[in-house]
Amino acid sequence: MRLKVFTPTGVVFDREVAGIVAEGSNGHFGLRPRHIDFVSDLVPGLLRLQMELPNGDEEYIAVDRGLLIKQGDDVLVSVHDAVGEAPLEELMEIVNSRFATLNDKERAVHSALARLEADFLRRFMDL
Repeated sequence: MRLKVFTPTGVVFDREVAGIVAEGSNGHFGLRPRHIDFVSDLVPGLLRLQMELPNGDEEYIAVDRGLLIKQGDDVLVSVHDAVGEAPLEELMEIVNSRFATLNDKERAVHSALARLEADFLRRFMDL
């Protein structure tokens, strides 16, 4: 399979892989070359990549939320941010700090919107 990981600033990863394990909003899933075509959202986490033989090593890429599309032999991943080529511990720290911070900001925005909607409804009912 050919995996390409895109961010708004460019291509982070573009190589052949033997398998992928990723995490969507419904949990973890794996893809192999003959897997049926597939689309999933991605949550902040790690993509685990099994590399092609002969070495069969694993690599990891830290990804922010985004979208994964598998069509034929191509797997396209489009995310807000991604980091590769770093030790696993560093990638886990990036996911937990940088990408999780964005989630906290998003939760704050959703909370503020919910308060505005509730206030609007209360004022509307008073009319």
